[in-house]
Amino acid sequence: MFPRLKLVNFKAWRDTGDLALKPVTMLLGTNSSGKSSLIQSLLLLKQTVQSPDRTVHLNLGGDEVNDLFNFGSFDDVLNQAATSPRQFTIAFDFRRADSVRIREGKFECSYGQTSSGSVAVQTLKLHTDSRRFQVMRRDKGAYSILVDDETQPRMKGRDCAPERSIALSADVIARLDKDGPLAEDLSLAIRRDLEGISYLGPLRRKPERDYPWNKTKPGDVGSDGRAAVDALLASALLKGEEQNIVVNGVSDWLARMKLAEKLEVHQQGRSNRYELVIHRDGVACNLRDVGIGVSQVLPVLVVAYFSPKGSTIILEEPEIHLHPLAQSVLAELFVEVSRLRDVQFVVETHSEHLFRRVQTLVAKQTVSTDDVALYFVEREDKSAQLRTLQLDEFGRVSNWPEGFFGDALGETREQARLMFERQKKGTP
Repeated sequence: MFPRLKLVNFKAWRDTGDLALKPVTMLLGTNSSGKSSLIQSLLLLKQTVQSPDRTVHLNLGGDEVNDLFNFGSFDDVLNQAATSPRQFTIAFDFRRADSVRIREGKFECSYGQTSSGSVAVQTLKLHTDSRRFQVMRRDKGAYSILVDDETQPRMKGRDCAPERSIALSADVIARLDKDGPLAEDLSLAIRRDLEGISYLGPLRRKPERDYPWNKTKPGDVGSDGRAAVDALLASALLKGEEQNIVVNGVSDWLARMKLAEKLEVHQQGRSNRYELVIHRDGVACNLRDVGIGVSQVLPVLVVAYFSPKGSTIILEEPEIHLHPLAQSVLAELFVEVSRLRDVQFVVETHSEHLFRRVQTLVAKQTVSTDDVALYFVEREDKSAQLRTLQLDEFGRVSNWPEGFFGDALGETREQARLMFERQKKGTP
């Protein structure tokens, strides 16, 4: 999990300040305001640590198969108002429940551009509660390694360059002697948290009438939900899995959303092809023959149960193609599954129904304000600005930006005024 995130000169952001990420964090705001940039900062690091090239400092993308995003060039990532130094910074805290040696720590990395145009780490800081490792760029690609409060580098040279933004090289770890294993464990803990991020974007694949399956379990559902069905099949059919945990979870939430009574997996004869069958109102239908909303929310429900416990799930517009009630129930999904499976949801949304249900859940004391964070992103002078929405124990927001969700009460008043005017004039 990531309890804190901070960006400096990253895309639309001059300085986010310390952004607290709770078990359920919602990002709202107008189009092109900078919401996606908050999410993309972590995804940029995720695709960097997954890069096959360990010497890369930052993988800006370009591989359409393996990368989540193509960020373009250094100048495309650097905030346009950044002057000197021309650097951007990504920082976060992490916390792991499954780690014996490194349970929590801090990461901070600043990036600049070399004379050849490539991206290079300028300063890397890795912290535990009591120990600190710092990597600093010197002239001509050389780096210095400092530990704790030491003012003199333990070592320096080109071979001290960090790997994939988060790790010290094997040579540096060996030369750190007794401090080496801790530095290695710290980098490994950060890597696992980044690799463990599950991301589902706003554009998801259309349903198929049947799906091939090679009897393997996917690593994740994919940014477009392409492997969601494989995850369902693995849950239902593979021995040794938590039998049907994903299928049962998906069926339960489809029912609560009034989209279906349940979902089943059917094999096509003895082939390796399977169909998803949706039961509703006593009728069984192929997934392809029901409303598009079911197939679009399916990856959202799958990733909630398929992602490892303790991981972070990032969702963009989970509400697409859903009717208002189903959008509202998504709020209950995030709150309940976060508590049940110890996962963190970071959700970018435009849904008023989803937001209002979160308010209701707070008012009902189903969830505490300590476990929910709501942010509104807006533009000011070409840079993104972050407003923390102040939510009290009754679910009321005291500093809501005017006009974002429209004015429902104002619309009702205007309709009533026009009705009385027409009645007074005697017109129908």
